[in-house]
Amino acid sequence: MSKRDIIVIGGSSGATVPLKAILGALPGTLAAAIFVVLHVPARSLGLLATVRAAAANLPVHPAEDGMPIAPGHVYLGVPDRHLIVADGRIRLGRGPRENMARPSIDPLFRSAAATYGPRVIGVILSGLLNDGAAGLDAVRRCGGVAIVQDPAEAIADEMPRSALAAVADGRAVPAARIGDVLADLVQERAGPRLPVPPEIRLEVDIAAGERVDSGLLRRFADPAPLSCPHCDGVLSEVRGAKPLHFRCQVGHAYTAEAAATAQEGAVDEAMRVALRIVGERADLVARMAADARADGRAVVAEMYEARAAEYREHVDTLRRAVLRAVEPSGGDGMPEI
Repeated sequence: MSKRDIIVIGGSSGATVPLKAILGALPGTLAAAIFVVLHVPARSLGLLATVRAAAANLPVHPAEDGMPIAPGHVYLGVPDRHLIVADGRIRLGRGPRENMARPSIDPLFRSAAATYGPRVIGVILSGLLNDGAAGLDAVRRCGGVAIVQDPAEAIADEMPRSALAAVADGRAVPAARIGDVLADLVQERAGPRLPVPPEIRLEVDIAAGERVDSGLLRRFADPAPLSCPHCDGVLSEVRGAKPLHFRCQVGHAYTAEAAATAQEGAVDEAMRVALRIVGERADLVARMAADARADGRAVVAEMYEARAAEYREHVDTLRRAVLRAVEPSGGDGMPEI
């Protein structure tokens, strides 16, 4: 029986420090391959050097398409490509963004779960929103082990908390201890192979760049009365997903939280456009009222004046709504990844 020899790690804001602690604690004799996806700017140049310095005992490689996988090596996701593992090699996927990110954590975790099942250990670190929660759920559904940085110590606790909510038996571990926990888990025998849910394989194929259409989506998702924040296509709700997430016919994927965050800008812009249009309407009707009164058409002037007053009430309501939308949320809002 195989051992747990595939480790997948994902994080976002605040994940670099715990990642360094984890890699620094791992021995050079580690009998497992490690794959890392962090949400970083596409032009970031410092991450590779940072990870290499932290993983002093392990060689670190930026992922390349077709690269063979070897135990005791660290493979780092590269900008603008999904990191996918399959049959002993790395694939770099050109599929649509997930949760506004490419590379995204979920495709890595799903691909590892689909290919290696109970041999996988999934680790979610500090980050905003909830990318990685669905992938960690896939790891557990395929028999793997779920580890989550203790949210109480995470710089951004949204991602760890979402992961623990999605995976009931996930283990919350302080970052300083995760490396030791991984070293122990790698020594254990993996559990029995479990059937891979077909929707997991389908979502891996989408991330790899396979064609997406309504027929494919219907296999694992149902149309919802929502529009994709990226392309305005119809979103479909993935059945039984933890956490709740959606895909459009182009393939863009969003958890509910990520979709709500992506929509915030459009909602704010729509309210401001409405404020401008209604304000202009109030000014126009007021001018029409003044013109009518100057011509001695009192009845018409009163009608226009009443309408202008009604439009001004609408303007005041819209202005208050816009101001509320931009007020600081005290940390309870949903900042972007």
